[in-house]
Amino acid sequence: MTYCVAISLRSGLVFASDSRTNAGSDHVSQYGKMHTLGIDGERQFVLLSAGNLASTQAVLTHIRHELTDNPGCHLCKARYMDEVADYIGDVSRKQQNRYMDGEGVTAGFNPSVSFIVGGQIGDEPPAIHLIYPEGNHITTSLATPYLQIGEKKYGKPILDRIVKPDTSLEDAARCALVSMDSTMQSNVTVGPPIEMLIYEKDSLALNRYMRLEEDHAYLSELRRSWGDNIRSAFNALPRFNWESAGPPPGE
Repeated sequence: MTYCVAISLRSGLVFASDSRTNAGSDHVSQYGKMHTLGIDGERQFVLLSAGNLASTQAVLTHIRHELTDNPGCHLCKARYMDEVADYIGDVSRKQQNRYMDGEGVTAGFNPSVSFIVGGQIGDEPPAIHLIYPEGNHITTSLATPYLQIGEKKYGKPILDRIVKPDTSLEDAARCALVSMDSTMQSNVTVGPPIEMLIYEKDSLALNRYMRLEEDHAYLSELRRSWGDNIRSAFNALPRFNWESAGPPPGE
């Protein structure tokens, strides 16, 4: 399983992803789900992936070959981020179709893959898009400035409570890590290393990246601090009326 989240803010973008692709009593494997593309000073893209690993690798290989071999490729010439999302959606759909017969049936496996693509082109505003397996995509709104793929339900509450468009990049990054840790606590199929990338608006460079192993000092401290504060907040919740009313009559 997978969990990836991307957050769109007035000051830039935040991305976080886990690295677990399989989990069981005797087999755990890892594969990075955060991929960076672009041209420094001109355009930058971050791609998060969830789904079939073969489809993911096929899409990435196709895109990287185009970037290397074709100066006029879609990612090199796109003017807006929605054009980038359209292109990746088309490539993804075509790669998935390679594993299907004429009636859209596969040989006993699911080739579908979802992506989140985010970044900035020139002086256009940064943006993120969630690309579905069918190739269509959505973007964020003022009410919901984040997008998730994979095992998203456990990490959603903290995002809904904390993240707003004017949240700072650093606070959003901490929130993304808490969201990731909450997911790992509840689902063993999501696990470290955790990758996190902060993109500052108009920088057109991807230079604020962290990779956190299970025993990384910052991740351990964040997990401990969050757990302690949750327990403190819980213990401070209002009491029921009968808890302070004393024992019932006759006792």
